[in-house]
Amino acid sequence: MTEASTVTARPPRCLVHCAHLHRADRLQHGGETLLTTTIPAPERIDRFADLFETIVSNVETVIQGKREIIELVAMSLMAEGHVLIEDVPGVGKTLLAKSLARSLDCRFHRVQFTPDLLPSDITGVSIWDRAKTEFVFKPGAIFANIVLGDEINRAGPKTQAALLEAMEELQVTVDGVTRPLPPPFMVIATQNPLEHEGTYPLPESQLDRFMMRLVVGYPTHSKEIQILETHGTHSSFDDLKPMATAEDVREMGEIARNIHVA
Repeated sequence: MTEASTVTARPPRCLVHCAHLHRADRLQHGGETLLTTTIPAPERIDRFADLFETIVSNVETVIQGKREIIELVAMSLMAEGHVLIEDVPGVGKTLLAKSLARSLDCRFHRVQFTPDLLPSDITGVSIWDRAKTEFVFKPGAIFANIVLGDEINRAGPKTQAALLEAMEELQVTVDGVTRPLPPPFMVIATQNPLEHEGTYPLPESQLDRFMMRLVVGYPTHSKEIQILETHGTHSSFDDLKPMATAEDVREMGEIARNIHVA
């Protein structure tokens, strides 16, 4: 398996407090304005940091020993990006996505990609309504805030391409009608290594839609023991409660857009 490139990121709390300290609204060089930005109010920044920490800690009660991965996935959500998680079966890829979705009071849909999955299963389809004597659109699984594309590389290229417009333009076009997707919107896709049988490589156009490509990896020996002790008789996933709403995530996304990092 080819390892993904290492992603190094400063913890979000440090990032937002750094922006808090630098209150200048513009950067000038020789009297010329190079960058103009509006720094969010301090109380909004503090709320961002506290809420981010709450979400990450909530997911970490299920996905133990992988805090950095959880933070990176949450960062992508706040930055309105998408994440591709690639690793062997059994390391918690799907559980990570489900735990993040449950930590947010958002609409969540899961799509199990298989060779016989059709593009219309994802985007939706127009069905003839005999009572109304007209076609009625039935939304597909893509119409949600967080969409889990499980084992995305087990579906063919045509089905994979059904995600392109949604991930890039936050909309879906079916039968000539364009429908916007509900904000916030994020695709978390998982895939098995290509050497596994029954997998199709993702095209470059699809990979380009993902902000991050992550590898979860196996837990350490001590974490494996801890997982056995905490998950042996009861799954902590069942105890997860929403820590934020869709409106909270939208507000955090607005704050993130106004923080520029050189």
